[in-house]
Amino acid sequence: MDKYKNHNKRYKESNRNNPRYRLKPDEAEIVRQYRRAKEECEKEGLDPDTLHSGWIKNKNASLYFKQPKKDETDFKKLCENLIKELKDYTPKYTKIKRPPITDGHLFFCCPSDLHIGKLCRTFVSGQEYNSQIAVIRALEGVKGCVQKAKGFNIDKILFLLSGDLLHVDGGQTTTKGTIQQTDGLFSDNFIIAKKLMVEIIEILLSIADVHLIFTAGNHDHVTGFLMAQVLQAHFRQSKNITFDIDYTMRKYYTYGNVLIGSTHGDRIKWDLLPMLMADECEDWSKTKYRYMFTQHVHHKISNKDLIGCTIESLRSPSGADSFHHKGGYQSSNNLAIESFLFHKEYGQVSRITHLF
Repeated sequence: MDKYKNHNKRYKESNRNNPRYRLKPDEAEIVRQYRRAKEECEKEGLDPDTLHSGWIKNKNASLYFKQPKKDETDFKKLCENLIKELKDYTPKYTKIKRPPITDGHLFFCCPSDLHIGKLCRTFVSGQEYNSQIAVIRALEGVKGCVQKAKGFNIDKILFLLSGDLLHVDGGQTTTKGTIQQTDGLFSDNFIIAKKLMVEIIEILLSIADVHLIFTAGNHDHVTGFLMAQVLQAHFRQSKNITFDIDYTMRKYYTYGNVLIGSTHGDRIKWDLLPMLMADECEDWSKTKYRYMFTQHVHHKISNKDLIGCTIESLRSPSGADSFHHKGGYQSSNNLAIESFLFHKEYGQVSRITHLF
């Protein structure tokens, strides 16, 4: 018993010299405001730990808070999974010998702005969308376009690896740092997207040789480029596919008398695109029919015939999240995957749209 009395005596003496600090009313109010900020994040479906920074003030005091740098565990896990996959599965593709096709066509396949990892809820935006729905729509859309193109002799496929394949550029933010509502871990969504792209490319390779072009987006500017590199490594033993996946913002492909360009569309005004195409691509003067396809806005903008070039935007199968819903940027009746058919001598001869 004497032992406990001595302990209590020492405890009281130590606390007499170090009195317990109590928050003043203004300081307590700042803490309450910070808690309310976290609650608002949770209401919007955001992880409070991803809140980048903020400034809370009252009459007598202010508090600036900033989250520490992102934990690199998620990115490390992604790299480990990719290395494991490449070690475990290095497919050997046998060269496909195809019979010559006369009067052939180019099939331009454009599954644009899939935003894998995006989370939309019906009670928030009237639309449901997540990684699983993204995969289902992408496969259904590509297969639907292929089915509708069966009446044409296809001797080449141009495949667009569109920007914003992934909804975020690691963690829960876009390349710029804008917090997004996400479905699952980024590393898992990267693997999902990679497997989806492999499956789509293999479907296309069963029809004709493929040329893949990559255009960087604004949501996944870095990881989109990483995805392009991973796909090139995956198909490195295939003789039936070629890649144009450098970091240039605009890509071009020539098919007979046709010049096709693509860019994400978040940086350059449409009116400048024909002049850029003429300046950047030497085949401008060798071709008669020129087309530039943009993405980014997710909906169809009427074809714009500028001097020497036709420009149009591609639809997306991606649903509207709370941001797009509040701004009225996208409706539910224009979700689609599009493809186009070109003839070497006559230009674009068909447009194929698979609506959802």
